[in-house]
Amino acid sequence: QVQLVESGGGLAQAGGSLRLSCAASGSIFRINSMGWYRQAPGKQRESVATITSSGITNYADSVKGRFTISRDNAKNTVYLQMNNLKPEDTAVYYCNGFGQQRHYWGQGTQVTVSS
Repeated sequence: QVQLVESGGGLAQAGGSLRLSCAASGSIFRINSMGWYRQAPGKQRESVATITSSGITNYADSVKGRFTISRDNAKNTVYLQMNNLKPEDTAVYYCNGFGQQRHYWGQGTQVTVSS
């Protein structure tokens, strides 16, 4: 099994910054890529950013230029640096690990951006 534990969510003002962390443990050899998804109230969960084991990144258009995903393989941790936050970034953010045709999810962390 794979366990993913997020941290770093909270409240920020528009234009501010937050940094999310996700620590992976367990059978991490199963994971090829990691990423962050978010789900706002009444909306479907959407991909925010992903990073492969070789460091290739992909971002949703809505966060390009503002969010940066990175990973520390030695610590089995992935980060999401969120700058210039907007109220529409308010959502529960979930860490995701994907490998061997299976998704693994963290418990989610709330990010709230006030205008």
